[in-house]
Amino acid sequence: MCLVGLALGADARFPLVIASNRDEYFKRPTAALGWWSAKTGDAPILGGRDLGAGGTWLGLSAHGRFALMTNVRSPAPADAQAPSRGDIVPDWLRTPEPAGRFWMRTALAGHNGFNLIAADIPADECFWASNARAHPQRLLPGIYGLSNAGLDTPWPKVDALKARMRSSLVEARSVDELALRLFDALADRAIAPDLALPSTGVALAWERHLSAAFIVTPDRTYGTRCSTLVITEYGGDQAVTHVMERSFDADGHASPVQHTVLRDWPGAYNARDISTCAMPAS
Repeated sequence: MCLVGLALGADARFPLVIASNRDEYFKRPTAALGWWSAKTGDAPILGGRDLGAGGTWLGLSAHGRFALMTNVRSPAPADAQAPSRGDIVPDWLRTPEPAGRFWMRTALAGHNGFNLIAADIPADECFWASNARAHPQRLLPGIYGLSNAGLDTPWPKVDALKARMRSSLVEARSVDELALRLFDALADRAIAPDLALPSTGVALAWERHLSAAFIVTPDRTYGTRCSTLVITEYGGDQAVTHVMERSFDADGHASPVQHTVLRDWPGAYNARDISTCAMPAS
């Protein structure tokens, strides 16, 4: 995943909103949004899945944890022998460990550069961590942005997504309207001007392509593979969490939206409270 907007406790009606794009090579096999277990006997995880390495970039657990990660883009060469970063999210989702203990173990595992945003909702705990930092940072209520550098690094597409999230939370009158606005923000193909581009060790032409929220490269080998939304809405005395995913082919054409609904997640979660449907692509 290469772009994330997170609204955490920033709106009374929508206390949790995640909008994210995953960018990846199209030759890398991937399963779409669904329930799966990392290991036999583990509690199920809701999310997409990297079928090559077996991990995920964003997921939720039935008992109230969520996590997402991005790679850190750096001029330094990656270690080909490092463990897969895709295992970090499922590891957090299935472990009962508190954040400090989990991070101590994860930080020493030798992964290539990454960012992790993880939460344990029943424990009222949400943090950002990077293996470029010694300690996790607890996240207070607010709107955050993340790409392939540190949290809230002011890359143009990060700032643009945060601004769109902020205005969408004010203006949206329903979950459907909020979802449409956020999917539209994630579909932005505008290229940043050269003076605003970061320097991350790739060629200038590649840096330009990567500056868009939604990436389509000329050779169609790499780009935005899916857009994912997580929206929790409070209405009356019930919380309903919507998890939506739209996948794309190499030309940027969208599949129908997969939409999973969790009622009273995580407090009153049970399998009967889940429904999955397909919505037309827009």
